[in-house]
Formats: sequence, C-alpha cells, structure tokens
Amino acid sequence: MGGHRVLGHLWGGWWRGHGVSAACQVGGFCTEARHQLHPRGSSNRSRSLGNQPFPGLLQPENLSREELIAVLRASVVDQKGPLVTLNKPQGLPVTGKPGELTLLSVLPELSQSLGLGEQEFQVVQASGKETSGLVLLSSCPQTASRLQKFFAHSRRAQRPTATYWAVTDGIPATSEGKVQAALKLDHVDGVDLVVPVKSPSRKDILEGVKRTLSHFRVVATGSGCALVQLQPLTVFPSQLQVHMVLQLCPVLGDHRYSARVGTVLGQRFLLPAESTKPQRQVLDEALLKRLCLTPSQAAQLPLHLHLHRLHLPGPRPRDAPTELLAPLPPYFSRTLQCLGLHQQ
Repeated sequence: MGGHRVLGHLWGGWWRGHGVSAACQVGGFCTEARHQLHPRGSSNRSRSLGNQPFPGLLQPENLSREELIAVLRASVVDQKGPLVTLNKPQGLPVTGKPGELTLLSVLPELSQSLGLGEQEFQVVQASGKETSGLVLLSSCPQTASRLQKFFAHSRRAQRPTATYWAVTDGIPATSEGKVQAALKLDHVDGVDLVVPVKSPSRKDILEGVKRTLSHFRVVATGSGCALVQLQPLTVFPSQLQVHMVLQLCPVLGDHRYSARVGTVLGQRFLLPAESTKPQRQVLDEALLKRLCLTPSQAAQLPLHLHLHRLHLPGPRPRDAPTELLAPLPPYFSRTLQCLGLHQQ
C-alpha cells in the first residue's frame, strides 16, 4: 500500500494485529490526551443547535485529502519514539476500497507532516469506522510485535486492555456484569450483519461462529439512558453493539442493530435477529426533547461508542502496564450533559 503496513484485521471496535519480530526498546507509553477537536460555532447545550445538533462531528467523505490530514494531525494524542496515537473522529474508516479516502490512504502524508519522513506506519489498534477514539500506530515492526504479543497474552488471561464509553438507550438490568454470546457474520438482504447463535455446535465454530465476551459497568443513569463502560475480552465485528442489544439497551446512534429491540406496553423484548432489517434508530419523544433533537436529526445521530482507554505494557518487561487516554468527542459530551449523565 505504500507508506504503511496493516497488522491483522479491523473487527468492529478495534484492530487485532499479529506480531512480526522481536521487541525493540521504547520509551514509556503512559500519556493523556493533549488535543481535542473543538467545532466552530458550537452552541450552548441547553438549547437546540439548529443545523448543528452534533458539535464536533466530522463528515470525512466531504473532506479533501489535505483537510483530513490536518484533522488527523490535530487529533494526535501522543507521539513518543516509534508510537503515534490518534483520537480518530467518528465516521472515518481505517481501510476501504482503492481510491476511497481512509486513514490508511493518508498515512504516508501524515507521517511526513509529523516529521517522520518516509518511515512506514503500521496500524496496531484502531476503533472502527462508526466508533470514535484511539488509534495506535507504530513505525517500528519490533514495537508493533511487542504490543501485539501483550494484547494476545492479555486476552488469553482474560485481562481487558481496551475500555470504551457508550451511551445506551435504556438502562441495563444490573449495574455491572458480563455478556457472553456466540456470534456469526451473516448476509441478510444484501447487508453483512452480526447474528447471535444459540448453543453453537462444533461445526458452527469451525464455520466461523465465535464465542464472545464483554464486561460492562454502568457509570451513570438519567432520562432512561445510561453511560456504560465496556471492556471486550474477545474481538468480533460489532461485538459491543450486539452485546448491548442483547441487554435490551442499544447504543445511542446504532442504526444497524437497535431495531432488534422491540417495545410493547413499555416492556422491551428481542426480535429475531435473522429477520429484523437494519433501520434508523427510533427514540421516544421524551428522549428527543432532552437531546433537543427533531426526529429527522435523530436519524443522523452518530454512534455513541468511544474507545477511551488502552492499556499498554511498560517500557521494560517488569514494569506495570501504562495507559493511553482519548477525550470524548464534543457531540458525545453534549449528549452526556443533556441527559445529566456525569462521569465519576
């Protein structure tokens, strides 16, 4: 692809890469975000924002190549040694078809603009297209290998390394717990969707069904919604979105899977995943009022799922893991304020 290498596959919330060689010595990883994009003309949260209901939300498809590079440069969380960490805007795909504007397609120019010259970037971890948050890049194959081995070992030991924030339409029945589900990719009416599988057989597992696991913790509640901390312990496309649907609490802005949650006389229930087509998320009138949104604006609501924290190994083998943090997008923070959801 020129100017970058891809390690592994993009699966919904993040990249899962593969190691390539022995480790090289790197400086400390620990950092907190230093940059956050602030939209022009954002309004007070207590009133309707007219044509700008989602402050800070970018439309990458409307950006030129140069504008996207400037956005990514401004979203750098940390640059230390061979590692560069970005706070990716929602809606930006990591990869795509030839000729499409993606993160991978502009990595060579981004490397130049960050003063790294012709060094080849590798994507180590990344949030998916509809998810905002951390992207971890490395210009050192040995560092990338070391990180991938750390992530793989952590998964085997059931230690979460990624923490997401999500706003859900609905409040989970328990304040914390885990979601376990066997999932498969299915082609439904020309659309690739993730479908739960009950009691998968050995044949199902061999044919691509995967047992998945996520931890969740409710951080705050208000207006029938919740701020939820999510920590996946497996990697599968749209895993966190589907897991929250199984809790009858779809992520706000989930226009792909939220239709699987039906309501009759105020009681929620699951509709059959195989026969439920994706549609724009429908929010009740009271929630629309709290969010200061019209129904047409709600149909454009971005997915409120943000890769907020990554745990990384310390600079030396015996050092404790450190972490990278990415601030929430402005539209996400606005939603928290409108709903009275306060981070603790």
